[in-house]
Amino acid sequence: MASRMALRLNDVTLCLSPPIATRRCRRRAGSVRVFAVASTPSTVSTKVEDKKPFAPPREVHVQVTHSMPPQKIEIFKSLDDWARDNLLTHLKPVEKCWQPQDFLPDPASEGFHDEVKELRERAKEIPDDYLVCLVGDMITEEALPTYQTMLNTLDGVRDETGASPTAWAVWTRAWTAEENRHGDLLNKYLYLTGRVDMRQIEKTIQYLIGSGMDPRTENNPYLGFIYTSFQERATFISHGNTARHAKDYGDLKLAQICGIIASDEKRHETAYTKIVEKLFEIDPDGTVVALADMMKKKISMPAHLMFDGQDDKLFDHFSMVAQRLGVYTARDYADILEFLVNRWKVADLTGLSGEGNKAQDYLCTLASRIRKLDERAQSRAKKAGTMPFSWVYGREVQL
Repeated sequence: MASRMALRLNDVTLCLSPPIATRRCRRRAGSVRVFAVASTPSTVSTKVEDKKPFAPPREVHVQVTHSMPPQKIEIFKSLDDWARDNLLTHLKPVEKCWQPQDFLPDPASEGFHDEVKELRERAKEIPDDYLVCLVGDMITEEALPTYQTMLNTLDGVRDETGASPTAWAVWTRAWTAEENRHGDLLNKYLYLTGRVDMRQIEKTIQYLIGSGMDPRTENNPYLGFIYTSFQERATFISHGNTARHAKDYGDLKLAQICGIIASDEKRHETAYTKIVEKLFEIDPDGTVVALADMMKKKISMPAHLMFDGQDDKLFDHFSMVAQRLGVYTARDYADILEFLVNRWKVADLTGLSGEGNKAQDYLCTLASRIRKLDERAQSRAKKAGTMPFSWVYGREVQL
């Protein structure tokens, strides 16, 4: 799923904002709220041995579970036939899908070593800051087990058995299978370049999968499918921009790789936005309120708990590089929001409740406010220094 960056703009945080580090539990309307605890920023240690091996490098938000009223679960059960007819059509048969090997040197070929040598020669022209973005994208894709797990927390659509025949479960498994090719391809390509520290990258992947993610979707498929709609478009944009940069650096094969991944993400975006479009048709009031709720909490990117064993703020630093290069920016975030608001015709909704009208007003003006904050952030970003990245053997990269 997407280059998925933390973008901090004044008091608006477009990713993860740490809560206070206390442990408490509150019950409200049948939901449980729990603060998961890690170190506060002032007490974070850079010594790996001081950290719990599978704890996030920072605090996660209040945990809310099963926030969707039970009666609405029936909506999704009733939509199983609709999902079969309208969702599964966006999957490709395995035999018609591209595979990572289609874009990599053939190890069975006599010309394998020459192909690898050619690949490595092209990669010599790629600067470190671009490699940081490409590695961050790859690591995000490699944390796919977490994303499938998240989808299977959603009430009414989860794969209850691991091989459930419902359309929702079939979609989740097949979507995961298609996405799995992305990390495989980028991982192998980066390995062959010889330009990056694969052991540090592999550690980062293990830390990230162990830490999980904190999307704040509350087991609620309204929130979950809004989140995935946003993320798939973000990933489409990010991989498309990395393709453009690769072409500028003369690596046409890498540009092709990033472009083919972007096309998958675009197809998946279409599927997820179609689900939310259907929810707007069935339950416009509940859906617009859910969309506003998700945007008020900010869309946290799937890899926001990234850690390499050294840098507690690795995701923030990676995001700053991506923002500077234009791989994924705060403006992209605003553009995605505006695209979805228009795609789902939020401004045209009528007959809403008081809460629904407030949500509608909030959503229709939010993108312009984010853009104004982005303009202020740009001037501050120019003053950022450099940061060593373990992914490129500790070399300094401009933030």
